[in-house]
Amino acid sequence: MGLFDNFKKKYEEKKRNALYARMMNGQAPIFSQFGNNIYASDVVQQAISCIVREISKLNPTHVRIVGGVDSIPQDSSIQDVLDKPNEIMSTSDFLEKIAWNLFLNYNSFILPVRENGKLTALYPIQPSTVSFFEDPTGNLLIKFHFNNGYVSDFIRYDDLIHIRLNFSVNDYMGGNELGQPDHSSLLETLKLNHILLQGVGKALKSSFAVNGIVKYNTIIDDGTAENSIKEFEKKLKNSENGILGTDLKSEFIPIQRNLQVVDPDTLKFIDEKILRNFGVPLCILTGDYTKEQYEAFYQKTLEPIVIKLGQCFTKGIFSSRENLGYGNKIVFYAEELIFMTTTQKLELAKILGDRGAAYDNEIRVMFGMRPLPELNGKRKQSLNYIDTSIVNDYQMQNLGVGAIQEGDGDGES
Repeated sequence: MGLFDNFKKKYEEKKRNALYARMMNGQAPIFSQFGNNIYASDVVQQAISCIVREISKLNPTHVRIVGGVDSIPQDSSIQDVLDKPNEIMSTSDFLEKIAWNLFLNYNSFILPVRENGKLTALYPIQPSTVSFFEDPTGNLLIKFHFNNGYVSDFIRYDDLIHIRLNFSVNDYMGGNELGQPDHSSLLETLKLNHILLQGVGKALKSSFAVNGIVKYNTIIDDGTAENSIKEFEKKLKNSENGILGTDLKSEFIPIQRNLQVVDPDTLKFIDEKILRNFGVPLCILTGDYTKEQYEAFYQKTLEPIVIKLGQCFTKGIFSSRENLGYGNKIVFYAEELIFMTTTQKLELAKILGDRGAAYDNEIRVMFGMRPLPELNGKRKQSLNYIDTSIVNDYQMQNLGVGAIQEGDGDGES
């Protein structure tokens, strides 16, 4: 893997003396990735897929915070990388990959590639084992082991983007104390779900089994019995009205069955119990949701991940000076995730348009129309609003002259 050549630091002397990083619980910081037996469940895969699809719609943007308030998008090489993370992934592919890694492993690692200090690519990786070390100067180092046998060199932890899910009892990794997903409680529910589904399958098979017995009221030899059975089967095939006639020699005795299948409420309860582990309501899974239900899903499940992504990317891409001193951040905008009706879009377009906060083409795109070249960079603003810093002058028309007469201007008192 030539990828790691970009991350080799001058640790040749330091790494000989590198020690495993200290953990508060005294365990060695070596974490094996990853048990994935719960992902055989279709409900689990569908739940995670719902979240991943929404995360893939995010728009990662390099901004600078000016005056502590305004987020100004930057036309930078970093933004170029966010728009095309590497040579084999689009932004949507990239976000989908790191989101799946996060839910499969509760940890997602991204390697930023730099050439002469300039960010040139971002690669999501899937290590089988992760080890943490400390060099003599106190720098935290990390080493990756992969399923193909490759072992990375020491990499500074500060040079990585590391996103964690359920970051709780482990000092370095998301998940349980071993840095792995804790699925013990979920597995019990999945086992119950599996048993129920097996019961439905057996009931279905049973419906195709023997449905009756033909009793012959005479003693017949094996050859005659075989011919009689074939004749009976032929009658069954030829019967178009479902009524079968027999003579005095034979008697058809139906087998009564009382097939018990799982009622819909029970299956729904089990599905929702599984989905609650991932914060995905059933209406989101089926796509039959209201605006309010989607907003609740966004705020409860998606928004924490969106915030986490922005903070982790900012930390991994920018130095403290670039971030705190110059206000550089990576923000994952979620405008594509917001579910609105046409009426609500009209209201939003009016509010943003009146204040000059939306370009004409942005409003067109909001309604699914393509942007027009002649509208590039154009936006309009209502004259019914005024900067608060000049309200008094505007109303008084030069101090001492008196108030503006009604109808003399567009300002509102």
